[in-house]
Amino acid sequence: MPYMMIMTNTGLSPHKRKDLLNDASRTVADQLGKSENYVMVSYSHDADMVFAGTDDPMAYVELKSIGLPEDKTTSLSAALCELMHQHLAIPGERVYIEFSAADRHMWGWNNKTF
Repeated sequence: MPYMMIMTNTGLSPHKRKDLLNDASRTVADQLGKSENYVMVSYSHDADMVFAGTDDPMAYVELKSIGLPEDKTTSLSAALCELMHQHLAIPGERVYIEFSAADRHMWGWNNKTF
């Protein structure tokens, strides 16, 4: 049920892309205390983006989850910014993160909702 979308103007080789996706999946599961079996992560790297007037490396990250606890957003922000820095060499000041909590009845899976 957690879904993390990474949009960036920074590309990676297929091997490094897989490493980023796997690390992101584990990070989200660990941070939220949820099974990784329900975590989905996507990565889009060909975005035309400008932030603070430049096209230097940047990332926009969305993290949506059922019951996303507000008291976890600070630690999630730190962990996700570190992930962007580690895998994409993007400093935290060039990362925006949008957190969204979804109601169970608004999240579908396996022919039903949660």
